[in-house]
Amino acid sequence: MGIKTNPLWVILISILVYNVSSVCASFDYGTALSNSLLYFESQRSGRLPYNQRVTWRGHSGLTDGLQQGVDLVGGYYDAGDNVKFGLPMAFTVTMLSWGIIEYRDEIASAGELEHALEAVKWGTDYFIKAHTDVNVLWAEVGDGDSDHYCWQRPEDMMTSRQAYKIDAEKPGSDLAGETAAAMAAASIVFRETNPHYSHLLLHHAQQLFEFGDKYRGKYDVSIGVVKGFYASLSGYNDELLWAALWLYRASGREEYLKYAIDNADSFGGVHWAVSEFSWDIKFAGVQILASQLLLENKHHRKYEDILKKYRSKAEFYLCSSLNKNDEGHNARRTPGGLIFIRQWNNMQYVTSATFLLTVYSDYLNKTKQRMECPLGSVGAHEMLAFAKSQVDYVLGSNPRGISYLVGYGTKYPKRVHHRGASILSYKMNKGFIGCTQGYDCWYGKQADNPNVLVGAVVGGPDLQDGFRDVRGNFMQTEACTYNTAPLVGVFAKLRRLEELKYEEKMTSVSSL
Repeated sequence: MGIKTNPLWVILISILVYNVSSVCASFDYGTALSNSLLYFESQRSGRLPYNQRVTWRGHSGLTDGLQQGVDLVGGYYDAGDNVKFGLPMAFTVTMLSWGIIEYRDEIASAGELEHALEAVKWGTDYFIKAHTDVNVLWAEVGDGDSDHYCWQRPEDMMTSRQAYKIDAEKPGSDLAGETAAAMAAASIVFRETNPHYSHLLLHHAQQLFEFGDKYRGKYDVSIGVVKGFYASLSGYNDELLWAALWLYRASGREEYLKYAIDNADSFGGVHWAVSEFSWDIKFAGVQILASQLLLENKHHRKYEDILKKYRSKAEFYLCSSLNKNDEGHNARRTPGGLIFIRQWNNMQYVTSATFLLTVYSDYLNKTKQRMECPLGSVGAHEMLAFAKSQVDYVLGSNPRGISYLVGYGTKYPKRVHHRGASILSYKMNKGFIGCTQGYDCWYGKQADNPNVLVGAVVGGPDLQDGFRDVRGNFMQTEACTYNTAPLVGVFAKLRRLEELKYEEKMTSVSSL
């Protein structure tokens, strides 16, 4: 009662509430999280479920695999085209799963766990289908060249649905390794809620790892058509190490950890000092996973020396991202502070770095450790603050004041390079739209896309923070599943931190 009648208390509470609101209103990470999970529904191939929330999409690719005599219906389109590429799809699922493993409670508290699990399962259901025999994995459905001559909604596509596989005669250790990693990580995700499915995923992961290790080779050598789109430039050693560590984490079997230890030197795991982490180059992810074992003390003492070498290279990557390495060994930054690796779809490297920085900051915080970089010591708080700055840049804290997460805020890319989003929805116009008709009537239009690709992270700005929202500017306006996947867990983490901050302030107010 006293508070209501004392103007001083009223003013004090008003100031406190205003400060809390201004802090929490900086960015709505909860909405960003919800949006990011919607994006994966936009990218679905196959027969859409009854609870599909992205209503401008329809069924597509319903005969995938038919001419090869296998069922390859389902999975994800990787970007703005209608091809299903196995390597980036598997990496997307691995990163979604890793985000759930690290931030499950945070995702659940935001009410998004069910949607996150659905996003993972849409991918793993497809991988189970694609792994038709112990030493056979279907790698791609559709042809990138013919697909790129067409501008069609996936519901209309008339391009080749040729499917390509790897096997003992035409191996692909990189693809088998990444798919094994995805299924092993997902098996952890479903361990409590769906133990039978979890066991099935782990079984497939183990078989795929053995297949990739026994029959070694690059998948883009076996499947030449993929070279122009997702060539495996880093080779397959990183994927085999990556798969082994995920299998160790999923199964607890020492043989997988021993594999990563025994091959650490010959596969480059403790030699490659990199400044990027992506669907192709997994070394930084491998090194972070190995470092987690060291930080958590979840390893055998006999492996400690090798794990310390892994950690050293992990911290080179993190120090590079933070500009804490010696000159010439850091990732570039735009004037606005964004990590910049390369011009084409730079945001993929930003979001993956943000995830690794966030995860590592958690482990430093839990173990009360700091990271030593050539240009100074870094603590968990500083590392997380930088990761947050990258997320905030994506959401609009940048020189252009634009959100690169489509559908977030009021200013975001409206002409995303995406076939389905740029053409009137199949639900609105069931008339067939052919290859050239799509280009003539829709691709070159100056108007905004008729369908908003909510939750997509586009390629993003150039080195000078410049961005042209033009459909044909695919280096900047095309979005990919592996751009958004790493942010799911990070959004959930930041949302929960803001929520806790708000609760703390309100507790302080109520105690006055």
